[in-house]
Amino acid sequence: MDAYQPPPFERTIALRSSLRAFAAPPVAVLAAAALVTGCGSGDDWSGPHPEPTPVGALGAGFIDPSSPPAPEATTTPRPGSWNGVRPSEGYRVVLLTAGDDRPTKALVKAVKEWADDEHVDLRTVVADGPSDLVPSVARALELSPDLIVNAGNDLVDPLATVTPNHLSQDFLVVGAELAEPTQNVTAVDWSGASFRGEGLGASSTYDPASFTADRCAAAIRAGVAAVLHDRTGIVLWLDTI
Repeated sequence: MDAYQPPPFERTIALRSSLRAFAAPPVAVLAAAALVTGCGSGDDWSGPHPEPTPVGALGAGFIDPSSPPAPEATTTPRPGSWNGVRPSEGYRVVLLTAGDDRPTKALVKAVKEWADDEHVDLRTVVADGPSDLVPSVARALELSPDLIVNAGNDLVDPLATVTPNHLSQDFLVVGAELAEPTQNVTAVDWSGASFRGEGLGASSTYDPASFTADRCAAAIRAGVAAVLHDRTGIVLWLDTI
C-alpha cells in the first residue's frame, strides 16, 4: 500500500511551521543585542583615531613666541592665558595616579572634572602600592593614549625612569616635576608644590594647602593647552592664577 500523502494545504501548513522555527528573533531581542554591541564600541581605543588638535588659541602672555623657553626651562604664563584652549573631540587621556594624600586627591578631582567638562575620553590607572609604581606606568603606556597625566608624587621617580624610553608619548605632570625631563614631559608647578623626586624631596616651600581646587583646575588646563600647542618639555610655573 502506498504511504499516505497529506493534501497540498496540509503540506503548506507544515512547511510554514518549520520556517517559523528559523524566523528572525523578535524586535525586542534585536534591540537588546544592538545595545550590548553599542556599549563596547565607544570605549575601544584600538580603532582609528584622528590626531588631536587644539581648539582655540593661547592667549597673550602664555609664552613669548619671539623667545620660547629652552627644553627643561621654567616659564610663567600670564594668568588665564590658557582658558581659550580645549582639546578636539575624542581626546584620549590616561590619568595615572598613586597615593591618597590630600594634594593627590585634589589633583585627581580636578583632572576628572576637566575631562567631564571637555568631553575627554578619560581612563584611570591607579598604582597599587610601591611595587606597582613602574608597572602602572607600563599599563598606562599600553593604552596608547594621546596624553598621560600624572597625579601623585610617588610616581615622579618611576616616570623619570620610563619616560626617556618612550619619546613619542606625551606626559603631563601636575603639581610636581621631573628633575631632568625629556621633550615629551611637561610639568605644571608652583611654590607650594615643586616635588622633583630622585632624592631631592619636596621643596622647602612645599605646602599641601596650596593644592586648592582653583589651582589644580588651572594646572590641568594650562598643561593641556601647552601640550596641544607642542610647547612640551618645559615647566609652567603657576604662582599666580
